[in-house]
Amino acid sequence: MKVINYFESERQPHWLKEIKRSDWGAGDFLFELISNGTFFEAVGEGSKVLLLTEGDELISFCTYAEKDDIQPTELTPWMGFVYTFPEHRGHRYVGKLFEEIERIAKEEGTLAVYISTNHIGLYEKYGCEFVTQMNDMDGKPSRVYVKKIY
Repeated sequence: MKVINYFESERQPHWLKEIKRSDWGAGDFLFELISNGTFFEAVGEGSKVLLLTEGDELISFCTYAEKDDIQPTELTPWMGFVYTFPEHRGHRYVGKLFEEIERIAKEEGTLAVYISTNHIGLYEKYGCEFVTQMNDMDGKPSRVYVKKIY
């Protein structure tokens, strides 16, 4: 298994089709942002789409972005659009994406990465701590977690 950056891949059409396979509304939204060329406008210029792959198969994906669905806020950067395909759940593959995000964050001198979610008990497994509850762009409450970078 390896983590690749979608925007540095020579196989973007293949990986975009793989993202489209997700059965999740936010996955559909990510697909649309990439397809329409509005990804960077929506989440920030230096943002990344990270793909955990095994050969030609997409196992899990997420973004590492300046902005997410909690806006406006001074909190940044965000790990968002976190998704693992159902047949691969339960193996803690998201941890491999966290490792890559931590590597990137350290390289950038970032001390914390934020996550907006309604899940309870998932991100805590990866060392994240609940910080507060904030409203997302639709005005719905969302839990905000922080992953401290050491």
